[in-house]
Amino acid sequence: MIQDYLTSFVIPCYKSSHTVGHVVDEIKTSMEGRRYEIVLVNDSSPDDTFSTITKLCEEDSRIVGVNLNTNFGQHAAIMAGLGVTKGDVVVCLDDDGQTPANEVHKLLAEIENGHDAVYARYSNKKHSAFRNWGSHLNDLMLRFMCNKPKKLKVSSYFAVTRLIVNEMIKYTNPYPYVIGLVLRSTKNIVNVDVNHREREEGRSGYTLGKLINLWMNGFTAFSIKPLRIATGCGAVMAAGSFIYGIVTIILKIIGVNYVMGFSALMTVTTFIGGLNLLMLGIIGEYIGRIYISLNKSPQYIVKETIDNREEKDIEK
Repeated sequence: MIQDYLTSFVIPCYKSSHTVGHVVDEIKTSMEGRRYEIVLVNDSSPDDTFSTITKLCEEDSRIVGVNLNTNFGQHAAIMAGLGVTKGDVVVCLDDDGQTPANEVHKLLAEIENGHDAVYARYSNKKHSAFRNWGSHLNDLMLRFMCNKPKKLKVSSYFAVTRLIVNEMIKYTNPYPYVIGLVLRSTKNIVNVDVNHREREEGRSGYTLGKLINLWMNGFTAFSIKPLRIATGCGAVMAAGSFIYGIVTIILKIIGVNYVMGFSALMTVTTFIGGLNLLMLGIIGEYIGRIYISLNKSPQYIVKETIDNREEKDIEK
């Protein structure tokens, strides 16, 4: 890839009125002499984040502001940003300064070397123990559900080519899962090592509930393996019940006085009942999401867009 290409930066913003300006300044410094644009997506932040974004757009026509009507989550905000980018390469990063914009050249270098996607890899994350635990579980889920290579580390700081972006934005259903969209679009992915910083202020917006919702998106949007697990568990339980029935008949025939205790019987009954309800819940989750998709529930709703870009504005 020739070096004179347009790079688009997509930054989902939430409660970042005091930090997003610093991230934008760092991008400007790092991309001096190169063509770029910045798309800031306000995920219906309750503070004055969009006012800050509006001011940044007024100061620089290479900055685009997108204001979502309600809070759709980080992944939906990224999808909204991808939809308005014009770049040959798109870089996604956080609004809190933890993802070092001054090391973006490492990601771009691997894109120039012919890779479709590049993910930042951190040797020492500055997240909380809860967030790191969630990232570990997410990694295990991706390996199982989306066939992510074991050695590949994924993060919110990544770069992809226009080809991959075009494939990603074809997904218009609710419950987007950005990592899953990348993994199903290409296997030509590589890691680069970058530093991970402390948050400038505040704390992560990911609560346990949001993490669970994100995992459910990955479970149900890009894999049918949970349904196959349910089928396998049902088959195992049915086979076990059949074998147990045969054993009971044989013991009766040979005259063995075999009496199963009440506690053991209740334990088995409760276990099987709970397992059935769990599998029905998984199936219900799939059916519910199909229903919502058929009703054309929006992936995101854009309330307002500030876009003053012109070709001359994104030149060097």
